[in-house]
Amino acid sequence: MPAASTTLRTLAVSVITLLTVTGCQALDDAGRAMGRADIVNELAARMDRALELTYSAEYQLPGGRTASIAQSQDPARSAYEWPGGKLTVTAEATTRCDTDSGRTVCTIEAPPAPNSKPSVVVFAAAERAGQVTPPMVMGLLTAAALDPEAAITQSDTTVAGHLATCVDVRQTAESFSACVTGEGALGSFTGQVDGQPVELALSRYREQVDGAAFDLPPGAGVVDRRAAGS
Repeated sequence: MPAASTTLRTLAVSVITLLTVTGCQALDDAGRAMGRADIVNELAARMDRALELTYSAEYQLPGGRTASIAQSQDPARSAYEWPGGKLTVTAEATTRCDTDSGRTVCTIEAPPAPNSKPSVVVFAAAERAGQVTPPMVMGLLTAAALDPEAAITQSDTTVAGHLATCVDVRQTAESFSACVTGEGALGSFTGQVDGQPVELALSRYREQVDGAAFDLPPGAGVVDRRAAGS
């Protein structure tokens, strides 16, 4: 899977190059490859643009649980929250909160490099915690586009009141389905991550963010490692 630091648009361009440089393809095979490249390019461009937006998105998970993504540009900061965990990146700090046995502890560390996108840093850390992120979904779609045996079906729908493009991928490897809204937000995902079934669906999308989304959970214990530099 591509590194989270690679922009989604660059990733899509790489896919298009790989799918179109093979001059020995039959015409119908070339047509199918171009179709896959077009799908990947369009969805990657949307998600790439979304990294520059201010928005908040809430997701419904199985069992009535929820998750959320929030990011703003002025100031640049981002947060990803899921059952039992939260990641926040601001110009002041990178904060990871975990809840165990009802007690929440937040570890505060130094902020990322000044030229880093907070959303990219949050998504990379969230992936390490086993969470589904837009770059992860794009990586899965890219791998499927490069698999000649994969069947990729595209459709249009509405998710949480927003128009979205959906893809259903059937392949020897893990099959999955995903939707991306016109704004570039992840609309839904059903599949597996590290062999575990995962399902989420966008329930609310707003083009503004409540500042509280970047606060520590109430009553959380705090471990500040910034001074120690560790």
